[in-house]
Amino acid sequence: MTAELVRGQNHPLPDTRLELRVSAGHPVVAGATLGDERGRVAGAEWIAHPGAPVRPGVEVSGAVAAEHRIAVDLAAVPEAVHRLSLLLALLPGAGGPARFGTAAAPFVAVADPAGAAVATYTITGLDRESAVVALELYRRQGAWKVRAVGQGYEGGLAALLADQGAPAAADLAAAVLDAAAPAGAPAPPPLVAETAPAETAPADSASSTTTISYSHPGRRPAPAARPSAPAPGQGPTGAGAGAGTGTGTGAVPPPPAGPPAGPQESRPAPVAGDATGWTMDERLYNQVWGMFEDLARTVAAYRSARDFADHRLDRAVDQILADPGTRVGGAGEAARAAARATHEELMGRAQEVLDRDLAQLASESEVVEPALPVAYARWDNPAWHAYRIPEEPPMAVRLGDLHLPERSDLRIPFLVRLPLERGLWVDSGPGRTSAAGLLDETELRRLALDSAVAHTARLLAAHPAGALTVHVLDPAGGGAAAFAPLVETGVLAAPPARAAAGVTAVLAQLTERVDLLQMAVRGDASEDLPPGFDPARQLLVVHDFPHGFDDRAVTRLRYLADEGPSVGVHLLMVADRADAAAYGPVLDPLWRSLLRLTPVPDDHLADPWVGHAWTYEPPTVPPGSAVLWQVLGQVAEARRRNLG
Repeated sequence: MTAELVRGQNHPLPDTRLELRVSAGHPVVAGATLGDERGRVAGAEWIAHPGAPVRPGVEVSGAVAAEHRIAVDLAAVPEAVHRLSLLLALLPGAGGPARFGTAAAPFVAVADPAGAAVATYTITGLDRESAVVALELYRRQGAWKVRAVGQGYEGGLAALLADQGAPAAADLAAAVLDAAAPAGAPAPPPLVAETAPAETAPADSASSTTTISYSHPGRRPAPAARPSAPAPGQGPTGAGAGAGTGTGTGAVPPPPAGPPAGPQESRPAPVAGDATGWTMDERLYNQVWGMFEDLARTVAAYRSARDFADHRLDRAVDQILADPGTRVGGAGEAARAAARATHEELMGRAQEVLDRDLAQLASESEVVEPALPVAYARWDNPAWHAYRIPEEPPMAVRLGDLHLPERSDLRIPFLVRLPLERGLWVDSGPGRTSAAGLLDETELRRLALDSAVAHTARLLAAHPAGALTVHVLDPAGGGAAAFAPLVETGVLAAPPARAAAGVTAVLAQLTERVDLLQMAVRGDASEDLPPGFDPARQLLVVHDFPHGFDDRAVTRLRYLADEGPSVGVHLLMVADRADAAAYGPVLDPLWRSLLRLTPVPDDHLADPWVGHAWTYEPPTVPPGSAVLWQVLGQVAEARRRNLG
């Protein structure tokens, strides 16, 4: 079973021969350091990097790449070595991102000799760092473990190596980056001693020295008439964080930002499907994903610009108060007025750029939304009235909408790829938002179950006839009213299972199925499955957890959540985590393995680029609409024809 680590968590290693896998989504330098009991690096001979890829017990790749595989033999490291750290660094001047906060979160995995993943870790929360210790393998009482570290360094590789006690860290870092630079590439800038940094310009400033394209791979290049669009590379990585954190003095104010687009540089009208892809569905999926990224970057630039303006005003006021000649009197008032005027000008520029780009995205959304196929469409989209059973599953399904507070009416479809790579959890517990606070516990639970039924209907509608079999666990029978559309239309494999006996029977059936499929896959014997074996994917909807679950049932549920998706068995939980508090941390891996959704708006989701807190809104069927029943009726009829 693969352990999904969070920062600071450790996990035992089953073998001394391992492979470390890195997937960054952009070129990075990968290396490793060998440390003593205190984690100190004795010298250059204890650092594996592209210029010296082989060290005792470790071999790294010799080039800058987005994907790396690093061979490790812990039995071969010197006796003095008690820690092996995996390092990732960005190469200055290579045309890639200058800091991890402007790129996708790196993903690392530890695999055993057979290639199976032992532990994985996604490095989130990075901002201005250009080097990071991803994870470490460490020796404790004769046994080796892995720990998720995720420690980033704004000072880059030099600061990282200095923190590990390496002698002449700046020279070592320069040598590593120089060895990693491809032939003919410009040399990285010289490493100098850190001083108070100069004030950084806002993201929409024209003073940015490096322009990085953040356009989605599936989107067409932006038209030439957009030179004044913000450069999101200066944006923050956390919700509300800012880039203007400089504390130096004597900084030169940034040049004015470009004016908003006017009639002389009108932009082309947006077009649905204006992205790459083999089919219209793929092009629309890529376009929606691109809109999601564009909105994240645009808002990051705006927030960064506002933070810069606020920081500049605070620094100007501090300087005025620190100078006896301007602290009081007319000169002081004039200086404060000038600082406030500059602040208002910067804030106004930031707002103009934001309004311009949000208007462009809103225009694109108005064109794209009506063109979406049923799998990507809201329940109120007329496309559902022309619904037909698909011949093959779409790329994704829509599980709600996302928006940011800067413009709450600009909704981005929340599309989740098929087949589902992880289970779903509709949280019926009290949320943190005002919307949840206005509802009592009974109403929240009802809304959560209605939301789960709507998600189930979407998943059924997205699959060909007979390609998805749905099971329902309702131990206490409390979900009878909500499950009525699924029961009465006949889309379920069997009536909802009741009581502990029903829970045990369904879980045993699906656990056995996962075991059989895993053995068939490993033995390349899929044709030897028992006669009458249902080839369809399976969806288990669990209501009222943990009622009706004993310890064995809980173990089976965790097993299905971890192992099921890889062989087509998926989980949809409707539960309040507090109801299962008696199990303590035993269930923590279960909750972490599921994608949490809510029955009311909640800001618990973050994007992979800058980490904004996005407000998620669940899909709702319009009041009085029969669209859900009509769609389920067609699914049930197609299922009966397929079985007959």
